[in-house]
Amino acid sequence: MSTTAVPIPPTSRGSLAKYWIGIALIIAAGVGLAYWGTADVRMKYAGAEEFLEEIDAMDGVEVTKSGLRFKVERAGEGPSPTDDDVTLIGYKGTLRDGTVFDEQPQAPMPVQGVVPGFSEALKKMQKGGKYKIWLPSDLAYGPEDQTNPQTGEVSIPGGSVLAFDVEMLEFKSRKEVEEMQKQMQEMQKKQGAQGGAPGGPPGGGQGLPPELQRQLEQQLRQQGR
Repeated sequence: MSTTAVPIPPTSRGSLAKYWIGIALIIAAGVGLAYWGTADVRMKYAGAEEFLEEIDAMDGVEVTKSGLRFKVERAGEGPSPTDDDVTLIGYKGTLRDGTVFDEQPQAPMPVQGVVPGFSEALKKMQKGGKYKIWLPSDLAYGPEDQTNPQTGEVSIPGGSVLAFDVEMLEFKSRKEVEEMQKQMQEMQKKQGAQGGAPGGPPGGGQGLPPELQRQLEQQLRQQGR
């Protein structure tokens, strides 16, 4: 098991607000579901239809017109995200044999920035909700193998049915995130002019986690070119 490019350690809900500042700066990089894997899991997954039939027979599983399978493990409250929103979720993705190909306790996901089945599932969820979802390959990555860009090994074999455990922590509109991005950029400029340390939160206080901090600084350098 490995992580995506922006690991964010677990935190209390009362502390989620400060992470949106960082998310606002990195969202332009096109955050999406990662393909990271830890071993070459290339294999043939025959019998995908039979596997989906087994899922359909499980208690509580619903099937949409597109073929998305989902089960509400804990209902959330309030409205659901739309295509114009950016979500903050916790998730774990597995193959049919239980191999974990990606897992994050907290990760920013633009609703329009992920595979079709995952996007459809996000728009059904509410804040605080937990879902189990299953994506047929045509709603995920299709017939082509997906490889770990660092090792070249196959992490998601072509034609795979993918399973995800997803928790909706929070979501905001893309407009809100873009406004945060503008405010953060202005703050960075002022701190730079005054000789302050870049990346600090407004009003001082505790900084962002080191890994996220490095991502923000890299993004700021790229935007300054």
